Amino acid sequence: MTETAPVAGRDHGLVDIAIIGGGINGAGIARDAAGRGLKVLLCEKDDFAEGTSSRSGKLVHGGLRYLEYYEFRLVREALIEREVLLASAPHIIWPMRFVLPHSPEQRPAWLVRTGLFLYDHLGGRKQLAASRGLDLAQAPEGAPLRREFRRGFEYSDCWVDDARLVVLNLIDASRNGATILPRTRAVRARREGEVWVLELKGEDGDAQVVRARALVNAAGPWVQEVLQGVTGMNSAYNVRLVKGSHIVVPKFWRGPQAYLLQNTDRRVIFVNPYEDELALIGTTDIIYDGRPENVAIDAAEISYLLQVLHRYFQAAPRASDIVHAFSGVRPLYDDNAENPSAVTRDYVFEVDGTHDAPPLLSIFGGKITTYRRLAEHALQRLQPWFPKMASAWTAGQPLPGGDIAGSFESFALQLAREYPDLPHRLIHHYARLYGTRTRLLLGAVRTTADLGRHFGGSFYEREAIFLRETEWARTAADYLDRRTKHGLHLAPAEREAFERDI
Repeated sequence: MTETAPVAGRDHGLVDIAIIGGGINGAGIARDAAGRGLKVLLCEKDDFAEGTSSRSGKLVHGGLRYLEYYEFRLVREALIEREVLLASAPHIIWPMRFVLPHSPEQRPAWLVRTGLFLYDHLGGRKQLAASRGLDLAQAPEGAPLRREFRRGFEYSDCWVDDARLVVLNLIDASRNGATILPRTRAVRARREGEVWVLELKGEDGDAQVVRARALVNAAGPWVQEVLQGVTGMNSAYNVRLVKGSHIVVPKFWRGPQAYLLQNTDRRVIFVNPYEDELALIGTTDIIYDGRPENVAIDAAEISYLLQVLHRYFQAAPRASDIVHAFSGVRPLYDDNAENPSAVTRDYVFEVDGTHDAPPLLSIFGGKITTYRRLAEHALQRLQPWFPKMASAWTAGQPLPGGDIAGSFESFALQLAREYPDLPHRLIHHYARLYGTRTRLLLGAVRTTADLGRHFGGSFYEREAIFLRETEWARTAADYLDRRTKHGLHLAPAEREAFERDI
């Protein structure tokens, strides 16, 4: 194991860009900027992706329903990015087929067909299969559905391990020289001449300081809190906090397909295969006024999601089947839309700075699919302060572990041949999470006895050490819920034992 998470000193000196926020937007900007030769520091008050970026619907998608709101530019950009991201990280992003049972009470068939035609052609689709109509009375995808749903459609989008996407961007940023600081809060920022002086406080309470030629506020739901509380500034823009909740149940249908269900309120609910034997169901859309860190699913949301399932499926799960649930707060740019589902998923930048004053760039809105383009656009906005900055580079470069030659399946088979005495399920797990970095993780390992202590499921001590040394994992939730999903597969006693001994 040669990758290491950098250790911060108390005085970080002068950097080009200091970034507040370790979600997907901050991570993407850190990676892009560091790769262009800029000196970068990123701080995050909690763990990376602990907020919104680990609580998404876990899809890289164009946003089929956004076509109804005439968001053609956003959908096109997202569809183009879907192809770029799929090529850059095929271990954590992969194609998924979605079955859309036709419900004429919500949308006529011609409208759905038109939307899918646009979806197929707006973004220059290359790697994914086109949409098609389905006879659900005959097709195997219709078997779990209620008999009244006899007609449907099928289209392509992509799955993503959202929290890992964040961490892989940060690993690449670190490889390019960025200083990455988890659990380090931005306390105060002030301009002094041509630089920002940013005061930080680590988890241990120790004060740190960095001077930066530019400051980026990528705090997501906390963007206005950072503006007002850290920099003492106000903004002409606002974010609208929208709560989205998901439930996880045992998978209740056969086949690899996902389902997209139209509800009577014209919202759509995703029903996706998750972690092999589970299903991820969501999301809700509710205006949220509380503290982002306190967000939690409530009984009304659970009832809402289950009712949609019972409308469509013959053997739909019940509340007693729920094995896990989570909620996230999406910091959407406030465009004054009355319906939370209609609030734009686009992003807006606000730049405060002059030729003589160091800039502050704040980000309002965005979605996980377009994070890479957002990073490019952010650096375009900062170009006047960094005229010698190198050009954009991330579009054709794989993320760490994503340099897989050929298909993921052939790569996993090759790994299995290299480690013939390890269980196939374990090799597949490593291949999915770490891609080509699996070889760095395993090294000279030959059997499970070489992996150290077994914590349960597919979780062994060697992986825990790798996560601690190369991915900044520190708490049990870092290991079990964000860097991996081992927490879904450990018995309560096994999780308690890991939490106690970590």
